[in-house]
Parts: sequence; structure tokens; C-alpha cells
Amino acid sequence: MSTPTPTAPAPPAAAGAPAGRRLRRPRLTTVVVLLALLALLVGGLLLGTQEPGEGRLDPDEAGADGARAVARVLADQGVDVEVVRDADALEDARVDEDTTLFVSDPAALGGRAAETLAADHGAARLVVADPRRGVPGLVGFDDGRRVGAADGVAARCADGGVPGVDLDGLEVAVEAAVAFDGVAGCFPTDDGVLLAVDGDVVLLGMDEALTNGQVLEGDNAAVALRLLGAEDRLVWYVPDPADIAGDEGATLGSFLPDWVAPALWLLALTVVTAMVWRGRRFGPLATEPLPVVVRAIETTESRGRLYRRSGDRQHAARALRDATRDRLAQQVGATRGVPAAALVHEVARRSGWPAELVGLLLDPAAPVPTDDPQLLQFAHQLRDLEREVRRA
Repeated sequence: MSTPTPTAPAPPAAAGAPAGRRLRRPRLTTVVVLLALLALLVGGLLLGTQEPGEGRLDPDEAGADGARAVARVLADQGVDVEVVRDADALEDARVDEDTTLFVSDPAALGGRAAETLAADHGAARLVVADPRRGVPGLVGFDDGRRVGAADGVAARCADGGVPGVDLDGLEVAVEAAVAFDGVAGCFPTDDGVLLAVDGDVVLLGMDEALTNGQVLEGDNAAVALRLLGAEDRLVWYVPDPADIAGDEGATLGSFLPDWVAPALWLLALTVVTAMVWRGRRFGPLATEPLPVVVRAIETTESRGRLYRRSGDRQHAARALRDATRDRLAQQVGATRGVPAAALVHEVARRSGWPAELVGLLLDPAAPVPTDDPQLLQFAHQLRDLEREVRRA
């Protein structure tokens, strides 16, 4: 008989399923916890690095973060407001001692453009808003410190404050601010001034006072109008990020909160610790003695008895034929998947048996025995044919 065909493994016992699930549950829990930590970190990162909304401090934007209200009131009071939106337009604009140059989004400035503005802006006063991390350095200041809400902070300007601008008696109220320590300016807090002044360069740490949503809080409107309307002409510069060449502008890393880098390291350490703790230990294979050694002949005989008990002679005959055909194909050097007709012809040539008889024995389409005597004779013929081919 041929080598028994392997049977599909039996399904595990129902009692073992809960145990398997119990074994997998700790590892699944660990994965869920790690994914949750990663989601929290990514969410915090996105919240912490979120850029201001499109149109922030834009003189044509009517939303809460825009500054249309301040621009319209300045124009109504006789200030010539000119809006420029790229470096070429700024170069063509007239900037002189009767002009205030207001930069609404310095993060979109390239490094060389910012240095040019700080060093050569004519005799105009340069007012820079939106002092996020990395931005103050573009115009010669050190980074400030975020202090959250500033409610009712009085001007109390030191060292003369902003030349030509009277802010005495005014108070600002904003939901978020940046304080600069160690510099002259106005609106002092325990962490520093909210409006930093260095000659004719002014840095607004409370630039939210200019937005449509907060311009009516406290004396924000008066501060905005006095600061931007001190001269007869205002050039409102909205930088275009397309003007940045290469890696000049403030990088994404400069906007990351201070806690992001330690959090990433902590997350990496947590992942490595979890991998060491719960990971599979790969080592040398352990050999275990089999409980019982079964000879191959016993397996074959047992399979044959099963065929006999079931009465499936046709299946047994086909198994004998297939096994013999595979062995003969190897002996005659036929390629795998050779057509039955070609194999029959080659076997008949080598054995000297009639091709018709060989076809009845090896052709998959040929009939198979239906009773025990015919099956026994069929098996003997296959054995004799294989013996003849081997002998040839």
C-alpha cells in the first residue's frame, strides 16, 4: 500500500479554548496599553505643535483669529494701511520714517529675509507679532516663555517704552501670552515683559490683543490702535511661505513643546521594556523523546485495514496507482507534471510491456478494481511493472 495520506489535525478540546484565551490576554492587554500611550502622545504632539489657523492676524480675515477689525479702524482714522503678501511686494513698498512695518507671521520668514528686516527696515518702526519658539531669534531676541492667560496687565513701560507711543494707563487681557525676561518693554509680569522693545524693533508677546476675537477685551483695542497707528502709514506684511529658500525658516522642531523630546524617549524606553518583558525568548531547540516509536510498516498496514473496513477499494486503488506513477516518473527521469500518455509510453518502452496494459495500470482516467481479488491482482501488476522498469 502507499504511504498514508496525512489527515487534518483534530480540533482542540473545548476545555482548552478558555485557557488559550487566558494565556493570550496579558499580551493583548500590553499591546492595547502601548497603543493607547502612543495615541495620547501623538494627540498631545498634534495639539502642542498645531499651527495658528489660516488667516491669523490677517487684515482681510473676519474670523476670530483674523485682524480685520483693527485694520478697518486704523483705515477709518486716516492711517494709510498697505497690505503686502510676499517678499517682492515688500521690496516694492515704500518704507520710511513715517511708516510702521508690522509683520503678522514671522514664522513664514526665511532666515535671511528676517535678518534683512531687522537690520535694514529704513527708519520705520518694526513690529513683529506671533512670538512662537524660534521666531524671536529671527529678529534678534531671545525666546520668550509662555505664561498662559494675562488679564488686566498694566503697561508700566520701562526705559521709555515704545518711542512715540503712549501706552500709560492701558491694560491688556489675552488668553495666552509670551513673556520676555531681561529686556526693556511694557506690560511687565513676574516672568518678564509682554511687549519687548529694542530701539525701533518691537516684539508683541500679547499679539492676541489684535485679533477680532479679543480686541474688545480690556484696553486691547487702544493698545493696538496706538501701537500700529502711531505713524501716518502702516505696511502690514503677511509673509508668504513660498518665499522661504531651502531650510531658512523656523523649523518644525522649533515649535515643539519642551516635553515632546523626553516623552518620545520615555515611550521608546517603555516599548523596549515591554518587548524584553513580554517578548518570546529564542534559544536552542529542545529535543523531547517521543512517548512511542511506531514503525512505518505498522502505519501502512493500519491504513490498509481502514480502507478494507470501509470497503473503499477504488480509493485504495487510486492511491496505489498515484504512488507507483510518481515513483516510475522519478525512475525514468520524467519531469514533474509530465502528461500521462508520455509517461505510459516511456514506461512501456523500458519495461517491454504492452502500452495498452501499462495505460490501464498508470493512466488516471483508466478504470479501477471494484472487488478484493481485482484489487489484489492490480497491486501485484503495479509491483511487477515497477520491478521491470527498475531492472531495465
